[in-house]
Amino acid sequence: MYSMRLGVAAGGFLLALMSAAQAPKTNAAEAIHLIDSIQGPALYTAYCSVCHGADGKGFGPMAKSLKVTPADLTRIAGRNGGRFSIVRIQRVISGEEALPQGHGPREMPLWGPIFSQIAWDQDLGRMRVNNLAKYIEQMQRK
Repeated sequence: MYSMRLGVAAGGFLLALMSAAQAPKTNAAEAIHLIDSIQGPALYTAYCSVCHGADGKGFGPMAKSLKVTPADLTRIAGRNGGRFSIVRIQRVISGEEALPQGHGPREMPLWGPIFSQIAWDQDLGRMRVNNLAKYIEQMQRK
């Protein structure tokens, strides 16, 4: 009985994967599920850690599959003379500011539109970006 349920579940999963692969490409903001939390740590875990790693050092599970190694987010201040510009980081997260030369093509998603999916309250998107930037600020090496 258990193996039959497992087989049905696996078949359903495979069917869903095949359907997703054949489905037309959608806008990234529509394709990425928005979590309920607006807290920095939860946002980081849900959206950033897969590439940047749980510790922010750039070695998340997807890092090896990317063309450009994800940035070590714990060294942002160190790379900028000890200064962490929260406004600049917010602009990078939201896609309003280009990443530095030498970073390669932008593989990092533009989180601004994704975080602002809730049409009735666009301010929540800015709050998510702000809370995520503050969390990254707390990750800085001393």
